Amino acid sequence: MRYWLGVVSKNHVQKGVKGGFAQVCHGKKAPLMKMAAGDGLVYYSPKIAIDNPKACKCFTAIGKIKNGKVYQVEMTIDFHPFRLEVDYATCREIPLADVFDQLELTKNKSWAIQLRKGLVELNAADFKTLAAAMQVS
Repeated sequence: MRYWLGVVSKNHVQKGVKGGFAQVCHGKKAPLMKMAAGDGLVYYSPKIAIDNPKACKCFTAIGKIKNGKVYQVEMTIDFHPFRLEVDYATCREIPLADVFDQLELTKNKSWAIQLRKGLVELNAADFKTLAAAMQVS
């Protein structure tokens, strides 16, 4: 079992939670192929929306990958993103500031640079810290 941090705007996370899917890196397939059934996924949302400069800086959803099968959908004639099915847990959104000092992820001075990848592997301890802080049911 592995643990992942997806970096996605809050409004896109909400669409994924509602639809029971994960989509990262603007719909790219390769990052999703790293994930397998049973892996944990938590989302960090730096912004409210991709086209809105208002900051969010919160962990916004958490769940487990269902079957690990990547599939493609047609959202528009020009956009066919890849997705994975996810069982999302009921949780509360938490600000990064609430757990910043507790995460291995944020110990390195340049920790934020890795978020630009859109998908980052987390260690088990960080995932458990986030799940507890998010009050996963």
